[in-house]
Formats: sequence, C-alpha cells, structure tokens
Amino acid sequence: MCGKRLLGLGVVIGLLILPSAANARSCDPIVNPYEGTRYEGVDLTDIEAKNVSCSNAQRFVEKAHRKALGVAPSADGYRFFRYDGFSVQGNLRPSSDRYRATRNDKLIRWRF
Repeated sequence: MCGKRLLGLGVVIGLLILPSAANARSCDPIVNPYEGTRYEGVDLTDIEAKNVSCSNAQRFVEKAHRKALGVAPSADGYRFFRYDGFSVQGNLRPSSDRYRATRNDKLIRWRF
C-alpha cells in the first residue's frame, strides 16, 4: 500500500515539474515589416503565443498590427478591435505599444 502511494506521489510531482504545454512560448521578432514607410526600422518584438504555433502567431501579428495602425485609439490610449476571431487590445501609452489578442484559450502578445 505504501509503495502505491509513493508511486502516485512521484507521478504527481513529475507532472508538476514538467513544463506545461499551455505556457506561452516566445517567438522570433518580425524585422522591419513597414519598409518604405514612416515606421521603417521598427520591429514587432516580444511575440508570445499560447496555444498557437509561432508561425501562425507571427503571421497573425503582422496582419493584425497593420489593421491596428488604421484604428483610432480611444482618449486613454487604447485600441480595441476584432481580427480573425480574436479580440485585440493595444495599449499605446508606454514608450513601446503593447498588444494582446485573445480567442477562447489562445493568446498572442507583441510589442511595436
């Protein structure tokens, strides 16, 4: 009986130690997506994806951010819009704009 409890306890501890697949992963930045515009040389950085592959997150970030640039911010410096089924919120107040997109259990974050 004691051996089964120890085995069960070991399995639980092992599962707690393993990194969760639900943790956000860090993705490569998108370098100079606005070449030839006034934003030339500004990268989309700190891309994080939770329950989304990095390639899909990067594709989403590039397209959603282009849409974000056309959305007028609120008086307090936020942009709110929907893109590809995601609810997107952009905070323009810090020195670099922060964006967060959510849909069900999916999360994508980035900076401009």
